[in-house]
Amino acid sequence: MNFNKQMIDLVREIRRRVPSDDKPGIKLANPELLNELIPVYQMSTDTVTKTLIKELFQVAGDGWPDRLLSKSVDVNGDQYGNGEPKKKYITKTYRGQTELVEVKPMMEDKPQVQRIYRGQLVTS
Repeated sequence: MNFNKQMIDLVREIRRRVPSDDKPGIKLANPELLNELIPVYQMSTDTVTKTLIKELFQVAGDGWPDRLLSKSVDVNGDQYGNGEPKKKYITKTYRGQTELVEVKPMMEDKPQVQRIYRGQLVTS
């Protein structure tokens, strides 16, 4: 998606107003920027932030304002009905280069490995 000056200014203002845990995904380099703003819009209590996001979606056109109102989001920010988890992005800086990296979900139900050393159970 190509951003014009008005959209860039709106994204900058939105990024300034959202909570710090949502800021890493709100970057102009993020290809899923508008998709990530949907849960922010629905979970936000700040009317100015909601108005800015709504205006950004109206400027974007192509049915984006309809998507803003149609998607339902649960408490964790995951979308209902699509079966795939929401992608999270973080920024990493390495040798002066900043890049947006997708965070992989960790396996929570991974079985604990028991180690035995010289006949004794070792906890790690």
